Amino acid sequence: MKVHMIGLGKMGLNISRNMKRNGIDVLGFDIDETICEAANKEGIPTADSLDSLLDPNERNIVWTMLPAGSITDAMIEKLAQQLKPGDIVIDGGNSNYKDSLRHYDLLKEKGIYFLDAGTSGGMHGALYGANYMVGGDQEAFDLVEEIFQKTAAPDGYLYTGEAGSGHYLKMVHNGIEYGMMQAIAEGFDVLEHSRYDYDNAKVAKLWNHGSVIRSWLVELMEEAFQEDPKLDHVKGVMFSSGEGQWTIEEALELKVPVPVIAMAQMMRNRSLENDTFTGKVVASMRKGFGGHKIIKGDQQHE
Repeated sequence: MKVHMIGLGKMGLNISRNMKRNGIDVLGFDIDETICEAANKEGIPTADSLDSLLDPNERNIVWTMLPAGSITDAMIEKLAQQLKPGDIVIDGGNSNYKDSLRHYDLLKEKGIYFLDAGTSGGMHGALYGANYMVGGDQEAFDLVEEIFQKTAAPDGYLYTGEAGSGHYLKMVHNGIEYGMMQAIAEGFDVLEHSRYDYDNAKVAKLWNHGSVIRSWLVELMEEAFQEDPKLDHVKGVMFSSGEGQWTIEEALELKVPVPVIAMAQMMRNRSLENDTFTGKVVASMRKGFGGHKIIKGDQQHE
């Protein structure tokens, strides 16, 4: 089996390495020549154009690993024009499931199969055993199941049904992830402000051996604290891929309460600002009614 991988970034290149190690031929394509050179050095050949990536005589299995939104949209539109009936497109990125429904319909009109494959496990999983949530036509999944079987962690892939269901499941997965990460972060924040002098790396190691909250996320924090005990070299800015917000929007449409995920998203948004006008307003009101201190510049005022 051969896969045509479009997008050789951190995830795309690692999945390609994973495929190669497991006996799946990979031909890659990326607009960054430096990345292509790195892939070539590892025995992963690359094409110099989309035209040369695709084979007009055989069934193409194209895996896109690109940023969600306009970049993926543009690539799917190009593929709709250049692929032939019977070819298969797998979107392994973090696309919005509504976009995936559009992509499915666009390609189906051309007789081209489309699978939306939500991919979890990070860079480590991409290389050694990913987690896949795959939506789309059953016949398309059956044709390429071997790829997921060989590159996933044990029991690490699931055919989820109709188009869009794979990326929908990944969206909810990431919403849950936001809440879990926020809870872990808040717990360590309380420890950091407590009267006790905890070794956070040892705490994380302890919690990951038999406790109820043991997890890969806690393991990652053990590694981070070992490298930088007080995280002095990390600025507390939490960027978002968008899937937490999509989960919240979907929950609002369904009238399903998701307060933990929503608050986790709000805290990520808050972290992008050094100061907020909301904070200024609240501080001013507190000073007005209660004479509470406000901070103005580097000075404290009664």
